[in-house]
Amino acid sequence: MSDDQMAQHPRRVLLVTGMSGAGKSTGLKMLEDLGWEVVDNLPQSMLEGLLNLGDANPDIEQLPLAVGIDTRTRGFNPDTLADHVDQLRVRLGTSSGLCFFDADADVLQRRFTETRRRHPLAADRTVMDGIRHERQLLADLRDQADQIIDTSDLSLPELRDQLRTRFSPVRSAGLQVHVTSFSFKRGLPRDADLVFDVRFLKNPYYDPELRHQTGLDEPVRAHIRTDPGWAAFRERIEDLLAFLTPRYGHEGKSYLTIAFGCTGGRHRSVYSAELFGTCLRNAGHHVTVRHRDLQRQ
Repeated sequence: MSDDQMAQHPRRVLLVTGMSGAGKSTGLKMLEDLGWEVVDNLPQSMLEGLLNLGDANPDIEQLPLAVGIDTRTRGFNPDTLADHVDQLRVRLGTSSGLCFFDADADVLQRRFTETRRRHPLAADRTVMDGIRHERQLLADLRDQADQIIDTSDLSLPELRDQLRTRFSPVRSAGLQVHVTSFSFKRGLPRDADLVFDVRFLKNPYYDPELRHQTGLDEPVRAHIRTDPGWAAFRERIEDLLAFLTPRYGHEGKSYLTIAFGCTGGRHRSVYSAELFGTCLRNAGHHVTVRHRDLQRQ
């Protein structure tokens, strides 16, 4: 297919890569369930031929295509794959993208230990050494990714919901926004585009009557609103998001992750995520809200 033809009828193409054990193969199966044509573990030398393949059936040709390529792939070269991503962006614009599956190193190590599978880069080294080597090998690809999915704390239903929101072949117009709360004690969300630290607000944890409630409960919300800095913070963040979100959309970004963090991830961050999620929804964006550490003690 010529570049002119692709410009007139751009096929949606997603290259999927990431850390071994982060759930890429599971994600590809879920994309297939969503209506994508999926090719996994394709030899990298065959990628260009697949993307240029003309098909006599135009309906088949227009199916969105997800291609899984990672360190298991024959002839894998991260630099060459990065070049393919750049070429696709030139030819297909926002109809192409790179999705990177990731997870914390200890989570990856536990998954390989539990399943007793061999890490692809750990033939003559420990699993953790293989993980470190792979992360270094894929660092530039991760930086280039349009979408990063951190599966460290995701259940299968939550992963399915994220993929449906981000990659449904029938896409809603407008920016898809995912808002999450989190605990700084458990680390920043890997896939966050914007992170706001709300630990400067009065902590309901130190009120015995509020300690075991959460930011979903009105007494906790009322307590946070009494903080002298709350009103100014809310106004400034609303203005900032109103300024930023259209610009992300204009630059071709289809999915934005915004994270609010506090000490325990149960009070201030939860209320903030709920509140600003509602503000973004009222502004016309498609919003999902998740509380990563709400159920943790």
